[in-house]
Parts: sequence; C-alpha cells; structure tokens
Amino acid sequence: MSLSDKFTWLRGFLAPVFFVLYFIPVWTGRFGVVSVFVMIPLLAFAEITDYLDGYFARKRNEVSDFGKLFDPFCDVILNITVFFCLMLSGYIPPLALLLIVYREFVINFVRMMAAQKGVAIGARKGGKTKTVTYIVTCFYTLTLECCKRLGVDTPDFSRVIVTVLAVICVILAYVSLADYLLSFKEAVFSKKGGGGR
Repeated sequence: MSLSDKFTWLRGFLAPVFFVLYFIPVWTGRFGVVSVFVMIPLLAFAEITDYLDGYFARKRNEVSDFGKLFDPFCDVILNITVFFCLMLSGYIPPLALLLIVYREFVINFVRMMAAQKGVAIGARKGGKTKTVTYIVTCFYTLTLECCKRLGVDTPDFSRVIVTVLAVICVILAYVSLADYLLSFKEAVFSKKGGGGR
C-alpha cells in the first residue's frame, strides 16, 4: 500500500473512532468536556489526511485508479459518520441526511459501472466543492455540540444556520451528481466493454 493510500485508509479508520468518542459521554454520562478537546482535533486531522493523500500521491507519483476510487469513498465514510452523529443529536434533519446517503450510493454505483468499463472516475470540481461544504457543515455543527457540552449558550438562530447548511449540502450533492452523470454518461451507460450477465 502506497503512502498516499495509507493516509486515505487512516481517514476511513478514524470515522468509527470519531463515532465512539462522540457517543461515550452519551452512553456513560461522563467525559463530556474531555470529548470536546478530542473530537475537534481528531476530525481536523482526519480531514487533513485528505490533503496529505493527494499531496503525496502527486509528489511520489502514486496517483492510481485505486486511489481515485478509494479517496472519495473514505471521504464519504467520514462525512456520513459525522452527519449521522449530529443527526442523532437533533442537529441535522433526517431527510437531508437520507438524501445525501442516496446520492452517495448512486455515485458509488456510477463509479462501479465506469470501472467495469475501465474508466476510473476521480473527484471533480463539483464533488470537491460539495465535500468542502460537508466539512464546513460538520465543523460548524460539531462546534455547537461542543459548546453545549461545555455549558456555553449559543444563539437560537444557530440551529437555523445548521438547517440552511444542510439544505445547501443536499443541493450541491445533487448538482455534482448531475455533473458526474453528464460528464461520464458514455462510460456509465455505454454498452461497450465490461462483462454482461
């Protein structure tokens, strides 16, 4: 496994770690304050690995078809995990998360269809913009939860901002999905190449 793929794998591995750390105070009634000072640095490091895997892939000439698929896969694992935690805490609307999950299933299916025909679909500009919006939403909402655990009051409109951000995430998710479908329709829907049933 290349160094860049190790960073990508680490991002995927940290997703369930974040989940456990997020809910330990809920399950035990303890460590609420401690969790604040662990979760944000952990999530920040996990997101930084997204930069590191791309940096080392280019620097060490490790760009591969596997990496093009593995990188967005681990992005989704991490972001959906954080969204799921925040949804269970009442921040993210369930419908927004469900629509995002549907989108991610569809794009993974598209990538598999393209890979079957020898085409590796990497992240596109629209997909990267969507991911950045996911990250901003995760950090903003996690900050609200951390303030709650520290006993710090936040303005009532802060919850409205979370809802607005969630709606923006859904919109950008489907705009980027349309971009992928239009850009790779030949690879996905063409009957040439690949195996049949």
